[in-house]
Amino acid sequence: MRNTLVLALVLLSATLGAQAPPPARSASGTFDPARAAVIDRGLQRYVDADRVAGIVALVLQDGQVVYDKAFGWADKEAGRRMTTEAIFRIASQTKALTSTAIMQLIESGSLTLSTRAGTLIPSFTKTSVAVANEGALTHVAARRPITIKDLLTHTAGISYGTDASVAALYEEKGLGRSAGFGWYTADKDEPVCDTMERLGTLPFVSQPGEAWVYGYNTDILGCIVEKASGVTLDTYLRERVTTPLGMKDTHFFLPAAQRDRLATVYASGADGKYVRAPEGGRGQGAYVGGPRRNFAGGAGLLSTARDYARFLEAMRRGGTLDGTRVLSPLSVKLMSTNQVGTLHSSNGLGFGLGFETVDRFGAAGMSHEGAFGWGGAYGSWYRVDPEARLVMVLMLQLIPNATDLRDVYPSLVYQALR
Repeated sequence: MRNTLVLALVLLSATLGAQAPPPARSASGTFDPARAAVIDRGLQRYVDADRVAGIVALVLQDGQVVYDKAFGWADKEAGRRMTTEAIFRIASQTKALTSTAIMQLIESGSLTLSTRAGTLIPSFTKTSVAVANEGALTHVAARRPITIKDLLTHTAGISYGTDASVAALYEEKGLGRSAGFGWYTADKDEPVCDTMERLGTLPFVSQPGEAWVYGYNTDILGCIVEKASGVTLDTYLRERVTTPLGMKDTHFFLPAAQRDRLATVYASGADGKYVRAPEGGRGQGAYVGGPRRNFAGGAGLLSTARDYARFLEAMRRGGTLDGTRVLSPLSVKLMSTNQVGTLHSSNGLGFGLGFETVDRFGAAGMSHEGAFGWGGAYGSWYRVDPEARLVMVLMLQLIPNATDLRDVYPSLVYQALR
């Protein structure tokens, strides 16, 4: 009887095991190398159609490189092919590193989110706002001081000075339209704090805290880093962020020995095909020559796809990479969590302390809720998707950029997940 009971239990167990469903796979998926060819074809199309001269695309999953390819030309006219070692002007991707510096200073007790900008930059003690009143433009006093949090979230009311209401005033001060597309300061023979002190005397376009306005906010933060730390922004980022993270190719101005690695800037023409961009603030910029004095925290850095991916991987891991900590996990969470409600978007995208956030699945293609990222004026783009364990970087040099690569590229990556 006992043997019969044991045999029955064994048979029942075997039957249940055969009927049990397979273990559930992570919804985020794992990158399938066999699907990488789809990414290859998708990006190569833009080069073949002369819509972009060159591209570098890099994907990390779980911190490992799963895709790293270069397409097209770094300099078409010189016959120099694009490589994964190419150096790019990353423009507003600089903002994430400057925001990280601010969060480090908050962690050290040197600043707080409620610190007033005017306590470090005198011209920001009392600011003004341009308003239309019965068809006439007037300047009124800001209702409250601008804080560090306002600047991190782009809710200080500060634009790039190209708005019709303030453009002429900004141009007179060497800002706005006279500074390339507004954000460009690499040609200025003065420290960034001199530029920001001048900015504080100009009217802004919205009251602090009332609207999401993209502009000089992070350049102001770069000056605040200098004031609070006592060193230039260049030195601070090198000593506290880029060197600790092993970002050997990230600089404000190009080292002389790296001249042949800098990708050329192109521009989308009227027919959508690229043409070589001019010299100056609306094209190649003074990143090789020039005064090399103005460290723009909002738009000044050069970097590679691999370097920038190391920074993003540290953010994905909560502020630590290869045993080196640059931020605490809670600081990263603050940066990558929506802090502005619906001021940035009413369609599921928010803005944290330096990053755009994805607050709803479907708000940014296939990116999961909790993903965060941004891009640069030269067409570059990045996103960290913690649920998918992904870091995605896209580098190109196209201004203005008439392509839809920023939308297409993440879709190409996500289709490769299985």
